[in-house]
Amino acid sequence: MIEGVKQTGKLEWEVPVGFVPGMRVPGRFFLSESLGKTLEEGAVQQLANVATLPGIIKNSLAMPDIHWGYGFPIGGVGAFSLEDGIISPGGVGFDINCGVRLLTTPLEYKDVTGRRDLIDELFRGVPTGVGAKSPQKGSAKSLDGMMNKGARWAVEAGYGVERDLARCEEKGCMKEADAGAVSEKAKQRGVPQGGTLGSGNHFLEIQVVSEIYNPEVAKAFGISTGQVCCMIHCGSRGLGHQTCTDHLKVLESATKRYNISLPDRQLACAPLASPEGKAYFGAMAAAANYAWANRQIITHTTRQILAKMFRIDYEEMALVYDVAHNVAKIEEHVIDAKRQSVCVHRKGATRAFGPGSPDLPGDLSNLGQPVIIPGSMGTSSFVLCGTETAMEKTFGSTCHGAGRVMSRTQAKKRMSGKEVTDLLAEKGIIVKAPNDNAIADEAPDVYKPSDEVVQVVHDLDISRLVARLTPIGVIKG
Repeated sequence: MIEGVKQTGKLEWEVPVGFVPGMRVPGRFFLSESLGKTLEEGAVQQLANVATLPGIIKNSLAMPDIHWGYGFPIGGVGAFSLEDGIISPGGVGFDINCGVRLLTTPLEYKDVTGRRDLIDELFRGVPTGVGAKSPQKGSAKSLDGMMNKGARWAVEAGYGVERDLARCEEKGCMKEADAGAVSEKAKQRGVPQGGTLGSGNHFLEIQVVSEIYNPEVAKAFGISTGQVCCMIHCGSRGLGHQTCTDHLKVLESATKRYNISLPDRQLACAPLASPEGKAYFGAMAAAANYAWANRQIITHTTRQILAKMFRIDYEEMALVYDVAHNVAKIEEHVIDAKRQSVCVHRKGATRAFGPGSPDLPGDLSNLGQPVIIPGSMGTSSFVLCGTETAMEKTFGSTCHGAGRVMSRTQAKKRMSGKEVTDLLAEKGIIVKAPNDNAIADEAPDVYKPSDEVVQVVHDLDISRLVARLTPIGVIKG
């Protein structure tokens, strides 16, 4: 382990105040011994850097998928006081509200195994890749609806059903959205991209439930062994990236204006109560809403294709849940025995609210929030549920995925896209992507083992395992 870092429990580690100058609170991260072998010193440095930010509460935190990022480490969580705390794009990321949703179906493994025509049809129906454009003609009016109303705009436009909204974090809309704080350039990028996957690690997967860990909770979530599900992983596309870029420039100046001393310029920030902080928060919320609407449109397309190919009802494909893992939100948490509102940044981390949380739908309130954790291409994804322990230890947060251990450039040098495709085909997994590079740089072995990551959060009780899902068809961005 890195010099100066202290082990405080079997899976818990502390970065003490003083690890870098100016730390206001300790850093804390969660990691097994085997995952610790790939821990980057730079990621721990970033975790310590976050602990220097004004108004940070209790700890800077990182989940077991921790790795080096922009500003905050990926896997990072930080909660900030509304009175004297800050907001930082580095604590959210460029892909604002990159997130994951899971749909169930009445289909079984035997219905879809080997069905390349299904993967081909989904690939045709859901645009992928860097410049992917929506088959639906976007407009300034529809963009405003997406930014202001999020998933509700999509449902009201015919891209889903009312129940979907109850199964989205924040019901698919942040009320703080301010579309006026989003630049014209960002809006121009957003108009043609609604309902598209984009590129990088984004995907649409056909999966089968291969293992149930908690039958009672799985049943409540609508999940059963052998069932075919669809997982969608994407975010706010060019609109979100441009929004982050635009406001970073403003906040770099604001950092100096408000005399905030930073160990890393990538942590550019502004007080939450400042005009610059409010503008970024409003723009970020608008981009987050766009992302929820984007995933809702993709959900609609997926349901239409499955309904037509397998003659099943649209309504039979229920949304289990939709969670964001790149966002900052105002939430209530108990701190020093008092309930107070704070701004929680989650950068490559997933909300995992426990039982009784008011934001949960009534039928799940006594169980905890569904948590959707994607694996890497070709490895298992998982469904978990949030816990009271998460509320106490991590501001209701858990991991978000497997976590990279290798750059995309390194990945492409190791194995070609065709080699990865052939390797996955041997496992019965069909892969479709815009080009071979999109497959090569997302090969399974460039990520940490997803099962080890989720085992850590399960053992710590910051989220509990419910089900394992195995991919059988993958569309890569």
